Amino acid sequence: MDEPTEPPAATGGDTYARLAAVGPYGVRPGHALITMVEPHPGHEYAYNRWYEDDHYIAGAMAMPWIYAGRRWVATRDLQLLRYPAASAVAQPVTAGCYLSTYWLTEGRYADHMKWTVAINRRLNQDGRVHHERTHVFTSFQDHETTVYRDGAAGPRDHHALDHPYRGLVLQVIDAAGPEERTAVLEWLRTTHLPARLAGSPAAMVTVFRPTPLPGDRMSYVKQVEGVDTRLTLLWFLQEDPRACWEAWFTGLEEAVARGGAARTELVAPFIPTIPGTDTYVDRLR
Repeated sequence: MDEPTEPPAATGGDTYARLAAVGPYGVRPGHALITMVEPHPGHEYAYNRWYEDDHYIAGAMAMPWIYAGRRWVATRDLQLLRYPAASAVAQPVTAGCYLSTYWLTEGRYADHMKWTVAINRRLNQDGRVHHERTHVFTSFQDHETTVYRDGAAGPRDHHALDHPYRGLVLQVIDAAGPEERTAVLEWLRTTHLPARLAGSPAAMVTVFRPTPLPGDRMSYVKQVEGVDTRLTLLWFLQEDPRACWEAWFTGLEEAVARGGAARTELVAPFIPTIPGTDTYVDRLR
């Protein structure tokens, strides 16, 4: 008598083949996941190992339509460069020493969200979520524009998370209202960013606006604030931010205030982590 065989795993292989044949599959970063997190004191190493060894892959890069990712870290000296002190994003302004950024294929946000809610629920049930952390600033965001220092030369925005940039500056701006945000975005795109980038160590700035998280999100992630008024800027640097901070990144708060009805809520520098290592973990406090 033949031994009974196990039924094939329900992987939905045929479904994958059908999905690959339809829908957008371009290369533009139409959407992003931007998440700034603070590990609880005493749990820094455990958090970093969990994120490096498991969550970065199983909770992000293995998901459909995420095609690029990079982790960044703010050591204590970088945290102390942040401003304004009275930030609506981080309280205190030094909170959030790790930043993860991911690009999603344009037009695939809804598809990705169905997967991410389901997989994070599964990871939580399986004990593969590190709870000794606080989400300081976490949201999915829609791409609005990218401004380049060198025009058509150099990497494009879809290369930004793979290119070996030496630093990143996260800037968060809150406009007075939805109409004001439209005007601020136009000012950024046509006036402020081209002038600020000229001759600077920043090769490009990507600009996003946040989208609300689904109602069935995990309970440890708070709902997104400023959906109608906020803009998130990522400045990609070819130098360590400490080497160029005073000359190029002080005064952004005043420049935005002069440019229109908006307030800068956070300017925060980061450097890239070294994947697979605990480098910088001992310099967070």
